[in-house]
This record gives sequence, structure tokens and C-alpha cells, in this order.
Amino acid sequence: MEDSKKQSYPCRECQVGTLQSRPVSYFTVQDGQLVSVPDFPALVCDVCGSTEYDSTALAELHAMLEATRHSLRPRRRLRPKGDAEPPRPTADPRRRP
Repeated sequence: MEDSKKQSYPCRECQVGTLQSRPVSYFTVQDGQLVSVPDFPALVCDVCGSTEYDSTALAELHAMLEATRHSLRPRRRLRPKGDAEPPRPTADPRRRP
């Protein structure tokens, strides 16, 4: 496909420029961690710089992040049958009766 055939759309924000397809860096926060995705597909206005991310790419990214989130969730460790539970204090040792 030639560059001259790239589609452009009027900008919804400034209504002067045109949105053109261009890869950008995408940032989001997942469980308190910054996630950075370089070369993320988006439409960027040539006048005001307004950015609209590709909705299909966003859906795929969020699905991958959600799958990663579930796979990295800490699992409860089960004790072997013979292990006793450690004793729990019944009263605060710093407290006087």
C-alpha cells in the first residue's frame, strides 16, 4: 500500500486538522505498575496533536494485561497434611493484665 493512499479523518477536537495514522507510545497503569507500549497504533491530529488510539489494539492490549494479571496473582500455598499451624498469640504480650 502506498503512503499516498493512507486514510485521514477530520479531527473531532479542533475540527481544523486531520487525524492521520501513526504509531505512538501508549502508557497505562496496571495494578500500580506503569505499562509502556511503544509503536502503538493511533490517529494523531496534524494541527492540535489530539490522539485517538486504535480501539481494536486497545481491546487486545487490555485482554493481554488482564490475562497477565490473573496469571501473576499470588496463589495460596496449601500446607501438607502433617504440618501443624503455627501457634497464634492469645494476648498482646506488651499489655499488662
